[in-house]
Formats: sequence, C-alpha cells, structure tokens
Amino acid sequence: MWKRLNTFVKDWGGVLIIAPNVAALLIALRLAGFLQSLEWAALDRFFLLRPLSSPDSRILIVGISESDIRKVGKWPIPDGDIAQLIEKIKQQKPSAIGLDVYRDLPVEPGHQKLVQVFQTTPNLIGVKKVSGARNGFAVNPSSILANKGQVGASDLVIDADGKVRRGFLYIGNNNGEVVPSLPLKLAFIYLQSKGIIPKNAAVNPEYLQLGKAVFIRFQPNDGGYVRTSASGYQVLMNFRGPRETFQIVTMMDVLENRIPANLMRDRIVLIGSNAASLQDYFQTPYDDTIISSFPKRTSGVEIHANSISQMIAAALDGRPLIQVWSEPLEWLWIFGWSVIGVSLALWGRYFSTKYRVYSAYWIIFTIAIAGGILIIGSYLAFSIGWWIPVVPSLLALSVSQMAMAIHIANLEREERQALMKLFERNVTPKIAEAIWRDRSKFLEEGELQAQEMMATVLFTDLKGFSSIAENMEPKILMSWLNDYMKVMTQVVLDRDGVIDKFIGDAIMAVFGVPIPSTTPEKIALDAQKAVSCAVAMAEVLKSLNRRWQSQGLPTVCMRVGIATGVVVAGSLGSDRRQDYTVIGDTVNIASRLESYDKTLDGGSCRILISEDTYVYNQDKFLTKLVGSVLLKGREHPVKVYQVLVE
Repeated sequence: MWKRLNTFVKDWGGVLIIAPNVAALLIALRLAGFLQSLEWAALDRFFLLRPLSSPDSRILIVGISESDIRKVGKWPIPDGDIAQLIEKIKQQKPSAIGLDVYRDLPVEPGHQKLVQVFQTTPNLIGVKKVSGARNGFAVNPSSILANKGQVGASDLVIDADGKVRRGFLYIGNNNGEVVPSLPLKLAFIYLQSKGIIPKNAAVNPEYLQLGKAVFIRFQPNDGGYVRTSASGYQVLMNFRGPRETFQIVTMMDVLENRIPANLMRDRIVLIGSNAASLQDYFQTPYDDTIISSFPKRTSGVEIHANSISQMIAAALDGRPLIQVWSEPLEWLWIFGWSVIGVSLALWGRYFSTKYRVYSAYWIIFTIAIAGGILIIGSYLAFSIGWWIPVVPSLLALSVSQMAMAIHIANLEREERQALMKLFERNVTPKIAEAIWRDRSKFLEEGELQAQEMMATVLFTDLKGFSSIAENMEPKILMSWLNDYMKVMTQVVLDRDGVIDKFIGDAIMAVFGVPIPSTTPEKIALDAQKAVSCAVAMAEVLKSLNRRWQSQGLPTVCMRVGIATGVVVAGSLGSDRRQDYTVIGDTVNIASRLESYDKTLDGGSCRILISEDTYVYNQDKFLTKLVGSVLLKGREHPVKVYQVLVE
C-alpha cells in the first residue's frame, strides 16, 4: 500500500503541485496586467478571422470627404450647406438623422436657416463631447437641439493601445449629468418605429434591455481587461466589419442629387467627416497594427454606425453581443488547462516508455494539438459572442506541460540512477540502455521486481588461489587479482553477459538477464555465448600466465562450471543497499560443476557444462561426456560434459 502511495505521489505530485502553481502564477500575471495587451491582440485576431457580416442596410453614412471640403471651399462647413444637406435628406423620409458634426457656434453664412432646420426636424440628433478626463475637453451641443432633447454624446472609448473596443451607451460629465450616446439615441428612434421600447432588464434592473437583447454593463476586469475605467455605461463592441462596411455617399452626392430618390427611406442616416485632413479616425480590431506599421483606420462616424448596428441587430435579429465569463469561472478555465498540460506530460512519460516516443517531440506535438483545440474552441465561442481567456490558458497549457516534463525528467533521472546503480558496473552500455528502455518490465512500485526466466549461469574459480595468497604480499596480491578480474570481466561483457558478483577469486556471470530470453533460439544463443565466454577466458588466461611468468608472478589454472535452466532474477538486499542477482537450482548446479572433482584434468582451464547447456552447444564446440554424476547437495545424478580446449 505504502509503495503504491509513494508511486502515486511521485507521478501525480506534479499534478497536485505544478498545475495549481502555474495557474496561480498566470492568474497573478493577468491581474497585474502583464497579459492585457496579448489578450487584446488575440481578440483582434478573432475579429479578423471571423467571416464578415453582411452590410447593415438599415444604416447609411453621408460622408464629408476631402472633395466635398474643396468644393465648399472652407472648413467648418457653413451652416447653410449643412441645413441644405439635412433638408435634402429629410425629403427621403429617413427613420432618424444623426449629425456627427459639432455646431456649438454659428458658422456663417446660413446660420438662421440651420436653426430653422433644427427646430423642424424631430428625428434629428446632434452631438456634444462629454469629457471626464482630467486633461480632456468638452464641446457643447447646439442650444436648439439641446433644449429639444435631441443631443447624444459622440465620445469614444479608446484603450491604452489606441484601439476602440468598447462603446458608451451613457456617459456622465463632471457636473453629474448623464448623457445618452449618439448611437443609442438613434437606435431608440429606429427601434421605437419597430415597436421596441427600452426597459430595465429582468435579469438585472441596472442593465438596458432592447427586445430580447440585454446590454451587460462593462466591468473593470471583464475579459482581458485589468483595472480599466468603467465610467458611464459601457459595453464591449461587436464590430460588424472593417472600414467601408457600411454604405457611404458623399455630401455632394446628396446636394447635387446624384443618389436614388428613395435611398434613405426608413434608414438611419449618419452625417460625419471621413476626410483624411480632419483626422477623425481611430483604430479598431480590424485595423491590424501587427502586420502593418501604418494600418488603415476607421472614421469616427463609421464607429458610431457599428455601435448603432450592434444595438438594433441585437434587438431585431438576435445578433450576439460580446459577453465574458465571471472571474472565478475564468480562473477555473485557466486551472483546467494547467491540469491538461501536466496530464499530457504524464501521458508522454507512458508513451515514451512503451512506444519509444521522444519526449521533446511529444511535448511539441501535444502542445500543438491541445493548443489548436483551445484556440479553435475559443474562436468558436467568440463567433457566438463569448470572449474567453485564450492567452493565459494557452500559457497555462504550455508552461505546466514543460514544468511537468522537467519534473518527470528529474524523476526519471532518479529512477535511472537507481536502476543503473544495480547494473552499471556489470553490464555493457548496450544492455544498460535496453534495461532503461524496458524499465517498466523491471520496475514495480518503484522497486526491481523478481522475474522467472531461462538463463545460463557461469562460475569461475582459480585453482590453488589460497596457496598463492599465503605467499604473496597483500598489496601485490590485490594488484595481481585485479589484473585478472579486469580482463575476465571484459570477456564476459563482450559477450553480453552480466557480472553477478565477485567472490574472492571467483566470478559469477549470467547470460540471458536482465532482459528475458523468450524464444528457444534466444535461450540457445545465451548458452552458446556462455560457453564461448569460457573458451575465450581460457585463451586470455594463457596470455596472462605468459605475462605473469615474465614478471616473476604466479601462474594459475581456472575451473569453469556452466548450467542452463530456470532462474529467478531480481534485487536482493535492503533499502540501504540492493544488488541485482539470480537465484535458483541452476545457480547451484553451475557452482557445483565448477567445484566438481578438482583433480579432473583440463589443462590451464577446465570447463564443465550441464546437459541442458550441452544440448544447445553440441554442434558448436568439441565436448566429451564426463559421466552421470551425483553433484554435492543433489539427490539425483546429472550428466556432465567437458568442453575441450587446447
């Protein structure tokens, strides 16, 4: 139980620690405003990617262009020309007229004529500028229109990056007066003709409702905004499209009768400047500042047209308004993507172990797939009117997955160190890497599991070592023995054997572990490698004896015992020290073969093998039957064979 709990904590500790910490970090960065610009940019990109809405035929713009100003010969346009323009528009019986041109002071000639037009046009709405900014300024409306209650505010809400993403429904001035916006006044007139009157929303009496559309009031931290001024009654703008989305005719087109006679009938007509020299231009989400250093901008009168269209389309057509989630729900969404990130990293650990998937490729692939799903899902949500946090969620996904990948890498490094500690001195690098790749087969609950398998065990011992040790100085003896062990160990490793242990002058090696041999062919190959190793040891010992003899050191003979059969392989020891070893009857047989009948002649190296080992090697090496012998500690005799070496 405790081992399983320890494994769970190691694997899922990252989920329980990394996911909430990454989410908390990104939420903190978001609340501090560091992600605001990125979230605005993501919102703008969604606007640009969204298919353009069809033009709103209920709105027409009469633009005062550069050619109009040149034709008139002065700016501001004289009152007489404005009066004549409005009279021409009135003749076509529009639903409402919006004059987005300041007329707080007379501009002769024709002022009295304009006053008369103002007094006799009940569906005409003029503008004033209401400024609440410390260094801002206000522009008064026409006193005639103000007295008749036919004035709306022309103020726009501009974000810190210079773009318009919000609009006013109502705005308050420094005197406490609340002024409806120009778009709202015009929308009211148009919707009233359709039988829709403004009312307090049922869901919240502080919200305006037009038809079924409820205009939720913007709050300082809505969407990607952070501590933004929410003065007045603001709403997020759902732009219909970029500049020139609405139908535009010029002032001279109207004055010189170059438009159809019923073009403006029952429509909202906006009069405003779109002349470049007047600089009444602003950036919207459609004015891309990333691709172009000098983006096209949208005239103020077109922004008002978008705002009007947003209101009447929501009320009459059900076109969605831009909505946002509550802050707790957004935080939960970010946390959820952190959990997804660490979970993908954990799956990557599983796939990298089982299917040899390179972890870096897995991270890149899954971030691309999951990130794509997040972006597409956020875009689809935006297409139906929801602005959900995509940038912090994408960062949560990426950062949490990379943090978890680092955590997993550290865990794997510890596991690798623990696993390699059992093998690193006893196997070749090739086998060590194979062990690591197949670690899931070896490790169970964090420990090396015992496995039953077919293997071949080899024991070697030096004849007369005790006498040599008695007559040699310890320091020289240790150097002499290390010389022997070093060479013999390399012979074993060269044939993919595993050094199980050194016992004084004895060596125990195993072939066929730790990666089990599962086919008869592989079991036979392990047995053949073991016998080949013993034969090679005999040749190496001859070379060692010649060198030792020339150095005045003792020469020796070696006995080898080899047996093939079932063994149990696993770690043996305590928490403080563990060794990888094999146990079983096959080990005992190999040991007894090595020590059997020490008087049996074999030259410098006597090699005895079991019957099973002989079966796998009878056509590979020259052998002879020693006989059916009763080995020490066994109840039944076994056939013993000797491998003949020169």
